[in-house]
Amino acid sequence: MLEKQNFIPEPEEFIHETPMTAALKAIKKERDEEVRQVIAGKSEKMLIVVGPCSAHEPAPTLEYISRLGKLNEKVKDKLVIVPRIYTNKPRTKGVGYKGMFLQPDPEGTADIVRGIRSIRQLHLAAMNESGLTAADEMLYPENTAYVEDLLSYHAVGARSVEDQLHRQVASGIDTPVGMKNPMSGNILAMMNSIFAAQSPQVFKYRNYQVSSDGNPYAHAILRGGVDGSGADIPNFHYETVMQVAEMYAGGKLQNPAVVIDCNHSNSGKQFRQQIRIAEEVMQNRRFDKDFKKLVKGFMIESFLVEGSQKHDEVFGKSITDPCLGWEDTERLLCDLAEQV
Repeated sequence: MLEKQNFIPEPEEFIHETPMTAALKAIKKERDEEVRQVIAGKSEKMLIVVGPCSAHEPAPTLEYISRLGKLNEKVKDKLVIVPRIYTNKPRTKGVGYKGMFLQPDPEGTADIVRGIRSIRQLHLAAMNESGLTAADEMLYPENTAYVEDLLSYHAVGARSVEDQLHRQVASGIDTPVGMKNPMSGNILAMMNSIFAAQSPQVFKYRNYQVSSDGNPYAHAILRGGVDGSGADIPNFHYETVMQVAEMYAGGKLQNPAVVIDCNHSNSGKQFRQQIRIAEEVMQNRRFDKDFKKLVKGFMIESFLVEGSQKHDEVFGKSITDPCLGWEDTERLLCDLAEQV
């Protein structure tokens, strides 16, 4: 039996409480278009979605994004940096920290109303601090309405990409949505998800029947897969990317694009391997113009302090998956900018 606990107001109420200023709306409009231009192949810049595995506390997240804003000034002619402010976290076993949306205090009890207020305040503060709009994972499609006005990029995760509602909601979003390959590594399932997200849809969303025109900026994220025995299988290599290129062409999909997730099953969650993976991908971009045309960017997990911790004891250190530290991140992004 489900027990009703707290009434959660409609998204419009939270948006009214924490509105964007005209200046921030202008920033978001410009940033949205920058990301679209990269995915559509109309910009030679690379998209870099970078930041902590989970944004579990405002203070270290804002410090990190402030640094990203300063770094952005050095590399903005070559890179479009989109901070990860991931406030919904999937849990393979269904337990553990589930993100600021549900738990505004990392080790506290669930409080969704306070969580929504917290993440909206965090996004607005991050924009004011850095001039950058962010990305989040669409873990719960119904939550998207509470933050859609703030985000320039949405990601549909490996556990969600085959779900119909995720695909349908992605079809109605105006900004780019990255569709990860599922945990199995099945590339066809990912391509089917992109097709669904790019197609017009009619579906039930919250309390309404809604329709969408399709999202032409839905695209692939390669994050590696896991075999039947739990071993990681990377899929960032040249052969897999070119297979995706063929499937894009065969499916007659719009705006072919691949973002390489440098962590997760591509790195086996060995966070320092993200540097090697990014360098290998850049080498393949130099080797083959078709590969370069398709691979538009990277996802990188990074925070102030490298590694991870079980409890929130070290400022700016992940409490979920291990991340690159700031110094390595800065070097990596500057190196990528030089190679674009």
